[in-house]
Amino acid sequence: PGSTFKLITLASALDSHAIDESFGIYCPGYHIVNGEKIRCWKSGGHGQQTLFQVVQNSCNPAFMQMALSMGKSTFYDYIYAFGFGSSTGSGISGETSGIVTHEKYITENNLARIGFGQSIAVTPIQLCTAVCAAVNGGELMQPYVVDSIVNKDGRVILKNEPTMVRRVIGESTSAQVREILESVVSEGSGKNASIPGYRVGGKTGTAQKYEDGKIASGKLIASFIGFAPADDPEYVCLI
Repeated sequence: PGSTFKLITLASALDSHAIDESFGIYCPGYHIVNGEKIRCWKSGGHGQQTLFQVVQNSCNPAFMQMALSMGKSTFYDYIYAFGFGSSTGSGISGETSGIVTHEKYITENNLARIGFGQSIAVTPIQLCTAVCAAVNGGELMQPYVVDSIVNKDGRVILKNEPTMVRRVIGESTSAQVREILESVVSEGSGKNASIPGYRVGGKTGTAQKYEDGKIASGKLIASFIGFAPADDPEYVCLI
C-alpha cells in the first residue's frame, strides 16, 4: 500500500496513546533501526516537523517511530482489528486476505517498514474498509457489493444493510485523524484532491513495485485514498 497505509499507522498510534498531538520529530532523511539506515523518501530529510507536518509531508522516519513506539504486539492488534490479513467477506469473487507476515517473524526493522507501508500487502477493498473505520468514528463496517436480490415475483430474497463488525478506534481519535488528513489535502502532498467548496481529506501513496521477487527499478505504484466531506464522511475513493 505504500504511504496510504500511514493513515492506519497514524490512527493506531493516536488511539493507543503511543503519540499525541504534541508529537514532533527532526527528520535528517533517514532513521536508524538496529544499525540499519532506513531512508526517508526525501533525501536530505524534512527537518523539524509537527504531527500535522509529518503527515502532510508523508515523512517515513516519523511513521517508523510511531510503529516502534507502539511495539509489535500493539501495532499488530490494530492491523488485525482494521481487517488486514483476512478477507472482508465483501462477496467479490476471488477476494484474497492480503499478506501480513506472522508477528513471530517480524523484527523491529520489519515493523518500522510496516509503519510506512512496506513489508505488508493489502487489497483495495481492505484498504477502503479500514480507512472508512479510521474516519467514520472508529467503526469497521461490513462491505457489500449487492444491495438486494429480488425474485421475479418482487419478493426480496436478500437485503444487505450497514452492519458494524467491531469498533477499532475511539470517536475522538477518529476526529483527530479526519482533521489531520484534511490538512494533507489543503496544505500537504494531497493538494491535487482539493475541490473548491468541498472539504476533502486523504493520503497519497507511492509504493515500490516488485517483479520476480525483486524491486523493479524505476517502477512505482502511485495511489491516493480520499474521503469527503472531511468533517462527516459519506464517500471514500481509492485511486
